[in-house]
Amino acid sequence: MNIEVWSDIACPFCYIGKRKFEMGLDQFSDKENVKVTYKSFQLQPDADVHTTETLNEQLEKKFGQGPEQVAAMQQQVVQQANDVNLDYHMDDVKPTNTESAHRLIHYAKEHGKMAEMKEELLKAYFIEGKHVGEHEQLAALAERVGLNKQTALTILESGAYKEAVQQDIQEGAQLGVQGVPFFVFNRKYAVSGAQPPEAFLEVLNKVRDEEKDQGLKVMNQGDACTDESC
Repeated sequence: MNIEVWSDIACPFCYIGKRKFEMGLDQFSDKENVKVTYKSFQLQPDADVHTTETLNEQLEKKFGQGPEQVAAMQQQVVQQANDVNLDYHMDDVKPTNTESAHRLIHYAKEHGKMAEMKEELLKAYFIEGKHVGEHEQLAALAERVGLNKQTALTILESGAYKEAVQQDIQEGAQLGVQGVPFFVFNRKYAVSGAQPPEAFLEVLNKVRDEEKDQGLKVMNQGDACTDESC
């Protein structure tokens, strides 16, 4: 079974959804035959790599809300993360452009390290407060998953994998991906948002047991980030 996951490093529900999906997958009796591929998606493709604004300040401007309202919204996200044993530190998040992070995932994929790289990037952004737009920092994260730091830095500086990132984004658009995370099962069914583990398990079992059918069906809709909501 092939599962493609469109998500962004800067999407809080993408990390939460990843955990919930993994919890559902752990209960799936045929999980050894599941292949997961992470696809690029950018909530803010025009975002600056470096900014002096905090994430909360950006959200205040985006939604026209005051500091207390944004802080309350962020606390709700933190609680949802805590529910799946993720310790978000939203005050430490460094907003940035995520294209280079996605390029690094494509590079890691060629070396069999895609899943590990995705996890490290999400952890670095939401838990460790690292700047995942800086090439030096990204190269250090690559080293943490067993890739050569200098080679990774050279790849990042060269601009490699830009086309791969854009291809993922265009492919997602063709499938109707508007919010992330978005999980596509065998190009047959889809789950949108950070659904409960049992929702993912239900689709896993359905896809395994059913004969192939044409068309993409969105089975569930849950919390997700769009360019207007996160």
